[in-house]
Parts: sequence; C-alpha cells; structure tokens
Amino acid sequence: MKKIKKLLLGRTMIVAMAILIQLLWILSFLNGVIVKYSFFNTIIEIIAIIVVLTIVNKRSNPSYKIAWTFVILVIPIVGLLIYFIFGRSELMRRTRRRMEVINQEMEKELPDGTAYMEEIRNKDKSVYNQVKYINDWANFPVYRNTETKYYRVGEEMFPDILEALKSAEHFIFMEYFIVEEGAMFNPILDILKEKAAQGVDVRFIYDDFGCVTTLPAKYYETMQSFGIQCVKFNPLYPVMSVIMNNRDHRKILVVDGKIGFTGGINLADEYINEVERFGYWKDTGIRLIGDAVWSFTVMFLEMWSYITRKPQGDIARFRPQLYQTEKFENDGYVQPYDDSPLDHETSGENIYMNIINRAKNYVYIFTPYLIPDHEMIKCLQNSAKSGVDVRIIMPGIPDKKVVYWMGQSYYEELLESGVKIYQYKPGFVHAKCFVCDDEIATVGSINMDYRSLYLHFECGVWMYQSKAVLQVKEDVMNTLTECEEITMEFCRKRPAVIRTILAVIKIFTPLL
Repeated sequence: MKKIKKLLLGRTMIVAMAILIQLLWILSFLNGVIVKYSFFNTIIEIIAIIVVLTIVNKRSNPSYKIAWTFVILVIPIVGLLIYFIFGRSELMRRTRRRMEVINQEMEKELPDGTAYMEEIRNKDKSVYNQVKYINDWANFPVYRNTETKYYRVGEEMFPDILEALKSAEHFIFMEYFIVEEGAMFNPILDILKEKAAQGVDVRFIYDDFGCVTTLPAKYYETMQSFGIQCVKFNPLYPVMSVIMNNRDHRKILVVDGKIGFTGGINLADEYINEVERFGYWKDTGIRLIGDAVWSFTVMFLEMWSYITRKPQGDIARFRPQLYQTEKFENDGYVQPYDDSPLDHETSGENIYMNIINRAKNYVYIFTPYLIPDHEMIKCLQNSAKSGVDVRIIMPGIPDKKVVYWMGQSYYEELLESGVKIYQYKPGFVHAKCFVCDDEIATVGSINMDYRSLYLHFECGVWMYQSKAVLQVKEDVMNTLTECEEITMEFCRKRPAVIRTILAVIKIFTPLL
C-alpha cells in the first residue's frame, strides 16, 4: 500500500500527469481547429511531409528515420507533436552551442597522445586505427603510466571506492545517474562531509530523472548544507521539453586527479547486492590510477561548467602533476572517452563496432539491454559469419520486461548468423563490457540500446594490452558457467501472438 501511495504521489507520476494533460490539451485544441477549419488538416499533412523529408535527409540512424516516418505519416497530428517534443536527439541549438564552447576550451587542457599512438601503430595498425578514431572524433588521447583494475561486481569495487575517498587531499569529483541513501551511499556521504569540512574541494553531480524515485526534489540543497558543492543535471519539470530526453547516464569518480572509477555501477544498494532486485545484480567497474585519470577530470569539469554556467578559469590547479611526483605501473595503453548527444558523432557505438570489426578470434559482450540498430546487427552478424567467436551475455531476470522482450526479438536473426547468446540465470546483468582477442577491452556506462547510443551522455575506458583486458575475459568465462545458452528452439517455441507483437514493437524501438 505504501509503495502504491508513493508511486501515485511521487514526482514521477506528477510530472507524467502534467505532461499528459498538456499533450491532451494541445491535441484537443488542434482537433477542434481541424473540425472548424477543414483546410487546416491539409496544412498538417503538408507539414508532416516536410518534416518527414527533413528526417530522411538527416545524418542519423536509418531505423530511427523509419520509425518516426511511420508514426508521423500514419497519425500526423500526434506524431508531429510527439516528435517536436521528444523526437529530436540533439538539444536546442543555443544549449548545444554552449556545450561546444565548453568542450573546445577544455580540450586544450588534454595532452598530446601522438607519441603513444605511434608506438601502437608500430605494434598493430588495426589497433592504431581505433585509437586514432577515439583521439580524432571523441577528442580524448591515449595514455600510458596508468594502472588498471577491473571489478566483477559492485561489492568488490565498493571498498576501494571508500579507500580512495578517504585518501583525498585536494578534490573529489563524483557524477552519477542514480543515487539512493542506504548501505552504499551513506558511508560515501559521511566521507564527503568529512572531507568537505577539511577543506577538500568536493563536487557532486546527479541526474534528476535517474534519481526521481530515489531522492527528494531538492536533495542538492541537503548536500550543499554539508559543504558539498552539488548540482543536478537537467532538472525534471512538469513541462513538455525536448531537453528532457537527454540524460546524464555517466558514472565518474575522481580523487585528486590520480584515482578514477567508472563502469555501470551507480550509488544504490542493489549495485552491491545489499538488497535483492531481480535476483543477483551483476555489474562491473574499472579503476584507473595514473595519467589517464586526467581525461575523467576534464569530462567532469566540462559537465560542471555546463550545468553551473560558470567557466572553470585556470583548471591547471586540478592537474595532479602539481602535487604528485610518483610514477605508476605502465599497464598497457588506456584511453578514456565520452559520448554526447550534441556532437552528431555516435562515438560510443562506433567504438563498439570498431572492436567487433577488428576481432580475429573472439569478441565477448556484457550488456543489460539488446536493442541494436541495423548497423550494429550487421556488424555482429558479419563478424560471426567470418568465423569470429561472438558471444553476448544478457540478464536472465529482467528489470524492465518490455525492454527484455524487445531484446529477445533480435535473438533469432543473430543466432542464425552464428552469434551465441547467453542469459545469466542468477539474476540481472547491468554490466557494459566488450573484450576482444586477449588484447582490447572497454568498460563503461554505455548500453546497447538507442537511449545510450544516441540520447544520453555516456563514458567508458578503452584499453589495449592492459591487465584489465584479461580480467574482463576471465570474468566472462566464469560467468558463462552460470548462464543458459539460447537456442533457436527457445526463439521458435514462443507463441505466434507474442512473436507478432514483438515484430510490431521492433518498429518503434528507436523511439523508446
């Protein structure tokens, strides 16, 4: 009863109802105009055709174009209204320009990784091509002098997070999609309070939509009362707005510019299995110690400047070289990167596809959601058809059943091409990892769905010949022993009605 009351009176319901009322009012108004002025219907149809032509000629995903074209032409008034509110993956032009200016200024602070790129070119030209893509198009360099450590589950990473926070002497930067008070976040908050009282520069970003059911509306004020600088990304208002569609899905923790964490692990109890949701919660993370953490420092400061609308000024004060002299283990090559809905470059998806395309022996994948676009499907299929061992590990217990069923709608065509799919029997897989040929891996926040690949701010770490690469592979092999391999029989035994419904739903997956 309490859960139902909380749901009905919560911010999510209030905002949803407010937007629905606005949508219905606008639709009612437009319908009234059409009834009164018949020529207005012709105008709507002309606008629909113009918008469809605009969509078709955009440099965007073909599946996305087909879905919106279908909706707009079949139900023009509803389709146009929803498209103008939610359908544009980019933010408003002025907002986008503001972020571009910040990025251009911050990118000047990144080091030149050309020397390391040349080292990689001499080792393997195909790997060099991947590094060059991230350097030139995601605009983040490759590093050495960085130690990597991979975490198989959240409860393994949590003690190291606490230890890193306790060691902070200069600054702590944290940026998370979901935050909830409990066994995981409360000890972290206690340390943040203590460090802020000691004069450490503590800054915290959380996504308002991600925390809509877990934090009060003005939780940032509570954090500020503790001396912690805190802001929320893209505040959730009960007003229809295109920018509501873009969320900060990144997970970043930086301590003194020399220790950094990322991955799929948010700050809530299910991520360390203190509470059970959807069976055992398997998530993964990565820790960097050394030079490569500077890229995460820059990423955070970019987002901080964007939200606060305040320039950082001289960010050299955050450079770890000012207060540290130690050298770190030279653990392969490490290249942190981010992905933004603002730059028309789907770097997260392209990095995934580059790994798949260059694989010679195998590519293994953890993903909670499997809603790939046409390019990703063909990439996976062609790699498997070429003899590469392509394996995808999915949840056995879903967190969102509709999304889970959507993912299963792609199983058959992938299996036919030789892709192997597994479902994790103990529970839910929230990890987002790729590993290839014992040489390359990436760990981050990017799901294999349209929202992550096209609409959200995301991040990850690409690695070559690092210790973490084989740690990811070992985790995959151990996890496979707890999985059920999916067969064609599994796909075909579903009732025809379910298969038909999934086929229809697949048309609209780019819109979700």
